[in-house]
Amino acid sequence: MKLYIAPRAPNPRRVQMFMHEKGIPPIELVAVDINAGEHRQAAYRAKNPASRVPALELDDGRVLSETRAICTYLEGIYLQNNLMGDGFEERAFIEMHDRRVEWYLLLPIANAIRHTHPGLAPLEQPQFADFGRSQAEKVRDSARWVDEMLAAQPWIAGERFTIADITAFCALEFARGLL
Repeated sequence: MKLYIAPRAPNPRRVQMFMHEKGIPPIELVAVDINAGEHRQAAYRAKNPASRVPALELDDGRVLSETRAICTYLEGIYLQNNLMGDGFEERAFIEMHDRRVEWYLLLPIANAIRHTHPGLAPLEQPQFADFGRSQAEKVRDSARWVDEMLAAQPWIAGERFTIADITAFCALEFARGLL
């Protein structure tokens, strides 16, 4: 297998951290230079028409994209150190928390950075600075929500470390120094 990443992007980082926490043997990493537009070139688009990272190329040539789908696949083939839940009920609650963190923390962080940071202008054309600043305000509200949640329980989704914690960590890691 090959995992296509952009080293500073949060979603490939989520997959890499997921793999580390599960103890998955190393998978070949292929860096995609998104600042140079490599993700929009024909060779990469042939693998992932959405032109996004990460993407996991399976040994049979099929390609999975989207962070959560990649993690679900890896969770299914590497059973040790479960991070997505045992049984349908725990899986549903972990997924709910992971999606909340993704939509209400990571996405506003990404939007704030992509629309306000001059270094990301080539990736986000046109940039809308007012939109970016409004997203940064939403991040502050979401951060308060995360703080309140973690005051009541040890981890994002409850009593154990899960993919939701990885998503939260990677979101905050991405925001550090940029917001």
